[in-house]
Amino acid sequence: MRLNGLHILLTYQCTFECDHCFVWGSPRQSGTLSRKQLREILRQAEAVRSIEWIYFEGGEPFLFYPVLLNAVREFSAAGFRIGIVTNGYWATSLEVAMELLRPFDGLLSNLSLSSDLYHYDEAISFKTKNAIQAAESLGLPVGKISIAQPEVPQQRCSVRRQKNAFKAVATSESRVMYRGRAAEKLAIQTSWREWTEFSECPHENLHKLDRIHLDPLGYLQVCQGISIGNLFRRPLKEICDDYWPNDHPIVGPLLNGGPVKLVERYSLPHADAYADACHLCYAMRLVLRERFPETLVPDQVYGAI
Repeated sequence: MRLNGLHILLTYQCTFECDHCFVWGSPRQSGTLSRKQLREILRQAEAVRSIEWIYFEGGEPFLFYPVLLNAVREFSAAGFRIGIVTNGYWATSLEVAMELLRPFDGLLSNLSLSSDLYHYDEAISFKTKNAIQAAESLGLPVGKISIAQPEVPQQRCSVRRQKNAFKAVATSESRVMYRGRAAEKLAIQTSWREWTEFSECPHENLHKLDRIHLDPLGYLQVCQGISIGNLFRRPLKEICDDYWPNDHPIVGPLLNGGPVKLVERYSLPHADAYADACHLCYAMRLVLRERFPETLVPDQVYGAI
């Protein structure tokens, strides 16, 4: 494994409880990194010389603003390029947004604002507009992340509406991936396909990982809920050096036949159809959790509050 990016979930706690959320972010969720833990993560990240990017995500990282700012300063001083993903709840006015973003001036290589109809009543909220304007005034690289609403099954909408929905996804929004909360809240709203169609993982390069997610409990996740180790128990560099994807009980089958292979390898009960590959994979992992308690973790990513 040659990691280029380490995506740090600073917290599972969030101001929202969005239906599409991979990690079940919620105001009631638990798990947040401390300054001491972040310094240990920094020490271990420096030992993996291929890492260039550090992203701070959540949950909502701005909920713990002093910890976030201190971590950005320390990781930036160590030579890493820094990104933050936030829903911008804090940008209640342009003036407030400027005050909160000004300390990051010269430290960020990317600021991504999540704004869509899951977060707000409009695709681009006034808070997002404030945050973007403030970032641009400060010269901070800024962009927007938007997730489309579930695609309505053909028999339930007009051809014109279908075309307009596809155009929106193609031009400015990403499609829902039906894992995490989306598997329970949104999958029912879209059309399903035969389970045998999902013979590959379409979203993650599991064979040659160039990024990995690190959660507040120390779990290194190749995809949300699939762990390859815990850096609070074993050094990050060792985990990276010893990553043999085909030997991993979950990654191996996914590489050699996608979620379908998970079903076949472990003879799992399943439905006839699912919303997408993520939906089938997530459903099968829920069944397998007791069998692989140190791999299909943490509880938060599987809906525990």
